[in-house]
Amino acid sequence: MHILNSSEIEITTFFLIGIPGLEHVHIWLSIPICLMYLVAILGNCNILFVIGTEPSLHSPMYSFLSMLAVSDLGLSLSSLPTMLHIFVFSATGMSPNACFAQEFFIHGFTDMESSVLLVMSFDCFLAIRNALRYNSILTSARVAKTQLVFLIKSMLLVLLFPLTLKRLTSRKSLLSHPYCLDQDVMKLACSDNTLSFLYGFFVALCMMSDSLFIAVSYVFILKTVMGIGSHREWLKALNTCVSHICAVLIFYVPIIALASMHHFGKHKSPMAVILIADIFLLVPPLTNPIVYCEKTRQIRQKVLGKLV
Repeated sequence: MHILNSSEIEITTFFLIGIPGLEHVHIWLSIPICLMYLVAILGNCNILFVIGTEPSLHSPMYSFLSMLAVSDLGLSLSSLPTMLHIFVFSATGMSPNACFAQEFFIHGFTDMESSVLLVMSFDCFLAIRNALRYNSILTSARVAKTQLVFLIKSMLLVLLFPLTLKRLTSRKSLLSHPYCLDQDVMKLACSDNTLSFLYGFFVALCMMSDSLFIAVSYVFILKTVMGIGSHREWLKALNTCVSHICAVLIFYVPIIALASMHHFGKHKSPMAVILIADIFLLVPPLTNPIVYCEKTRQIRQKVLGKLV
């Protein structure tokens, strides 16, 4: 580390931790972790390949699903290097620039996935409310523009993260997660971190607003379904949204739990925080392809057809 003056120290290396107290079994923990990453990457690549090569799947619903797969791939690939370094090679050091870059990509792909889940909830509502006009409303051009807008929005929203964190000074360099998290870096700061805190809160608020709009969309979906005649038609209509509901819960529950523990948990368990943070990065990319292959007949048939 470089000394700037008597009170400020420039950190040249951050040190990440895996799971405290279990350092001696990190090499064994790396086996299930690497398997989870492998299944997540192969599963999402398979989804993208099937949707891209099957003309029958070139519809708005599957276009949004492909964007969800891209988000999951981005999350997996953003955290994979540090996970491998810690659990496989026991290398915990990371330069600040690499740390801030990792935060940018993790937050960017997280916001992109949140935005995709929001637009997918609108897609579910439209498929139930205006099934006959569905294809005329969600044309290929509108879907492409929507995807581009959300991609740009996600990247611009987190663009200032590296800059606000880079201006902080610190005397400590030990981070409490196996990847870079902005709350961790801000806690190490010995300079004023108000700007970083407010910016992080604004980004989190934008993501939580997505979850609020998703909830509102499902209120309208339920209201529409209740107006359908028979109980069998209710189930048929709601079945089109089961995969999306699972994806929303898998994505938002760890995020809300992690944010709550960081901001409100005075006596939180460090082990619980680390495990939830790992679940947030590992589980959604792993389970989303499985859920959509299991619950979506067209995807399941095409995937099995490719494998056979």
